[in-house]
Amino acid sequence: MDVLPSDSLAGKYCLVTGGTAGIGFITARELASRGARVVIVGRNAAKCAASVEAIRRTTGSGAVSVLVGDLSLQRDVRRVAQEYRDGFPRLDVLVNNAGGLYLDRHLSGDGIEMTFALNHLGYFLLTWLLLDLLRASAPARVVNVSSEAHRRIHLDFDDLQCARRYSGFRAYARSKLANLYFTYDLAGRVPASEVTVNALHPGLVSTSFGKNNGMRALLIWAIARWFAISPEEGARTPVYLAASPGVAGMSGKYFIAERPCPSSPVSYDREAARHLWNRSAEMVGA
Repeated sequence: MDVLPSDSLAGKYCLVTGGTAGIGFITARELASRGARVVIVGRNAAKCAASVEAIRRTTGSGAVSVLVGDLSLQRDVRRVAQEYRDGFPRLDVLVNNAGGLYLDRHLSGDGIEMTFALNHLGYFLLTWLLLDLLRASAPARVVNVSSEAHRRIHLDFDDLQCARRYSGFRAYARSKLANLYFTYDLAGRVPASEVTVNALHPGLVSTSFGKNNGMRALLIWAIARWFAISPEEGARTPVYLAASPGVAGMSGKYFIAERPCPSSPVSYDREAARHLWNRSAEMVGA
């Protein structure tokens, strides 16, 4: 990626979840290369340390830090948020990127279906806990990594945790629709002059995402990799939304390839978005 003067993030503080691999790592690296103070969140301390060292070595920036936490666990989300608040004076950009795909149904340590816990509630709770800091750092940005997988799906509010007829791909698609509901609803609650909130589809990216599912996932990725783009290409849109002056003041949008695009008709259901917000707040005690 070319670093343009207008993309400078000198003096800005950026928090990137899932920053140890794939598009999260590239996003963190590119923001650091633009002069930002970057903090990455990952659940594996050794991977976090290696990623920070790689970013520092590549960019020459010493302003790269790490917070270790499993964002499927609400106690870890709360601790990460508090550690960020204790360690850093402001937050200009929050990139919610951490996520997973689980072909078999698993529960988080909080007893919540893992896909919903990590991919949606992790975004929701972390953003909620840091929202006042984002607002105090205005103009700030929230960037939510969603997916085109959200299309042709709807949320079943009687079965948000996919307890009936579980499908890993359906659970993932629902979580990505939830990301859009969260994006649009939050954008309507916070003035764009304070915090902009946008979502994106990074593309089918060739990373280790979903490969925690054993041989089934390896077989799927063996086919999909022929159509997949590189992590560098996948990170272009989150970096664009985090750094570009061209989207300053733009909020409540869905981007593909650095361009705003319509998401599915279902994703604009305001009543469903408000209902999801209220249910999510109940589940995390917000």
